[in-house]
Amino acid sequence: MGALLDTPKTEKYNEHGSGNGLHYGVASMQGWRMEMEDAHRAITGLKGGLSDWSYFAVFDGHAGALVSAHSAEHLLECIMQTEEFKAEDVTKGIHSGFLRLDDEMRELPEMSSGTEKSGSTAVCAFISPRNIYIANCGDSRAVLCRAGDPVFSTRDHKPVLPAEKERIQNAGGSVMIQRVNGALAVSRALGDYEYKNLKDRGPCEQLVSPEPEIFVRDRDDEHDEFLVLACDGIWDVMNNEDLCNFIHSRLLLTDDLEAVTNQVIDTCLYKGSRDNMSIVLVTFPAAPKPSPEAQKKEAELEMAIERRIKEIVAEQKDKNEFDFLQLLQLLVDQEFPNLPPGGGLSAKQPFIEQVFREVCPSRADSNSQAT
Repeated sequence: MGALLDTPKTEKYNEHGSGNGLHYGVASMQGWRMEMEDAHRAITGLKGGLSDWSYFAVFDGHAGALVSAHSAEHLLECIMQTEEFKAEDVTKGIHSGFLRLDDEMRELPEMSSGTEKSGSTAVCAFISPRNIYIANCGDSRAVLCRAGDPVFSTRDHKPVLPAEKERIQNAGGSVMIQRVNGALAVSRALGDYEYKNLKDRGPCEQLVSPEPEIFVRDRDDEHDEFLVLACDGIWDVMNNEDLCNFIHSRLLLTDDLEAVTNQVIDTCLYKGSRDNMSIVLVTFPAAPKPSPEAQKKEAELEMAIERRIKEIVAEQKDKNEFDFLQLLQLLVDQEFPNLPPGGGLSAKQPFIEQVFREVCPSRADSNSQAT
């Protein structure tokens, strides 16, 4: 993973929007990594007579941010400019667009000179009135939640997958410590041209392939709740079920999608994620709506946590070394009703910090970023 910061950078980038009956929220955070290498794009209403189509994408860069940033800016246009997409063959257009972008980026001065070594995963979704087209290249992931459960997920492209490993070996490479030639953790990516130099093989037969895996889902407006696109900084610490359950529970509390995505990122940070984190949350008409009953239960949970914090602080008042880390360790053993599903106590750590600062202002800075 490389070097980490002494403390995480927790400032977040946010955006939100709506259109075509969809709402979306975006959150990203640098976290513990030395640089921010993620990028994203979110558009409701495409050009070229596709005003009722929308596009969302997340890109997770590695060894630099150039490929992720360039892909975020140009992948959509590369796809829409293909003859296949113009002929309404969407899946072939997406496939051709990925390969076209990867081929064009190779000619960028930084790439052609050999000074730039970066690459990027890509996961994107086109949402039309009838379908959801999802393309994945690498280990960022898209998950569709329907009626409270994850009903679809993309597949992470890891070198240990049999088909990926076979391609790597056929290209003269090896898979060591679950990495391409012992170095790269993903088997498909944009960029990474040092792994794409075999002249006698096509672009999808190289050590690392830019080929997307494409899925098409029919929309179900009565049951589709939301679609999540996120980088592996999220999925490293939350599985599909946990994240869907957590987001579902947060949507019962608020319709502020920036707030929901921020809570996802904070929860993943406190669960131990050490990577950049980016998430795009897209809600459909059947998404959960704020519920007074759920809001009441959340208030009761926070009252119970606050009450227990004050009790613990009172019990520890004579211990000068008592700090936030110790408070967290004591709270983990407590039984609290209605903790956020999939998030657990980690999802309430910002609230715990807030209460601790109020009760013990002199000790509150002891370790507020503990996980």
